[in-house]
Amino acid sequence: MSKPKTRWIVIFAVLTVLQILVLFKAGNPVADQAETIDKSDTAWMIVATAFVLFMTPGLSFFYGGMVSFKNVISTMLQSFIALGVISLLWYLVGFSLAFGDSIGGIIGNPTTFFAFRNVGLNPHPAFAPTFPFLLFALFQLKFAIITPALITGSFAERVKFTSYLIFMCLFSLLIYCPLAHWTWHPEGFLRVWGVLDFAGGTVVHMSAGFAALAGAYVLGKREEKQHQPANIPFIMLGTGMLWFGWFGFNAGSALAANGLAVQAFATTNMASASAMITWVMFDALVGRKISAMGACIGAVVGLVAITPAAGFVNPGQSIFIGFVAAIVSNIAVYYKQKTSLDDTLDVFPCHGLGGIVGMILTAVFAKDVGLIDGNTQTIKYHLLALVIVGVFTFVGSYVIFKITGMITRLRVSPEDEQLGLDLSQHSETMKFSVK
Repeated sequence: MSKPKTRWIVIFAVLTVLQILVLFKAGNPVADQAETIDKSDTAWMIVATAFVLFMTPGLSFFYGGMVSFKNVISTMLQSFIALGVISLLWYLVGFSLAFGDSIGGIIGNPTTFFAFRNVGLNPHPAFAPTFPFLLFALFQLKFAIITPALITGSFAERVKFTSYLIFMCLFSLLIYCPLAHWTWHPEGFLRVWGVLDFAGGTVVHMSAGFAALAGAYVLGKREEKQHQPANIPFIMLGTGMLWFGWFGFNAGSALAANGLAVQAFATTNMASASAMITWVMFDALVGRKISAMGACIGAVVGLVAITPAAGFVNPGQSIFIGFVAAIVSNIAVYYKQKTSLDDTLDVFPCHGLGGIVGMILTAVFAKDVGLIDGNTQTIKYHLLALVIVGVFTFVGSYVIFKITGMITRLRVSPEDEQLGLDLSQHSETMKFSVK
């Protein structure tokens, strides 16, 4: 056993102090007031929360199957580790930054719910009127977990694992939490403007896409840009897990077991189905073969695009949203390959542009407030929000990558990259391949 490096001694010491701190500072959940709890809503939100958690392991299979054989484990771990890191950050201060007492509509007060203080088993009138407030905090946690995991696809096969951990923490606190506050807190300035994001098209997917763009730019191209996907069945398994979990993602955002949840469930399925079929048919139209990988990417793009609109549109409109998003993302993936930008797994073309398409079309089709109903204010604010979120996330993520690079090296060495991150970063490797 080698002698531990100084930085790991410091990191573990800080972790230990934090563990002791929350032991004494955390409050106990308040006893359940049964008369104010709707059991159906509570049961559904427990299920939905578990569904959303299931998406992150699904993403690990989705991404892991796409990279080269020597980087499967490292890529999957980058998603999986977020379950642990973000859970602790969210408990300590992340939830408070996102949903604590608003400071100017920009950020939540970090002391409001520090270490889940005042986050108990009673409902909360603003966030969880019919089920325990603690359950709402856990539901939102799963969104916070998957967002940095999505970003990893842009710098796969070349990022140093410790650098990624630092970036993930800073991104979550400085980018994700403010965006969640702007969009979902009753006093967040985007919500006050009337910007609609039912389940995270802006907060999760657009932010991940623009952060991915910044990451690909800062880290530069891989030594070997072209590679063969390691395991297509992994991609298909991951897609199925994501599609399944997305029902919790979108339908759960109704925050009740009601008709709105059913509407979101239906639109989620139809948009994904539409985008999957559109993607493979478009591939055939332009002379490419219909592929399992294309079908999977198309399905995910549809899920991304419908996320901001899920509870605001009908199933027919969701089919159209999936159709448009698939074409836009497919074209973007093709032309991205002709540039010098090495977004390894096409995070920006799929999640960034998918989220943008969904955000714009939400403003077009949203019942009563959409452009088709003669309302121009919603789309004006959506376009303005698109610019604000895009600039904030790209610039902010760029700065965070640079800061991370000052703390520790961002990229592995060329030798380690050639060897593969599974071995060079984790001393692990796949024992078999699917031929």
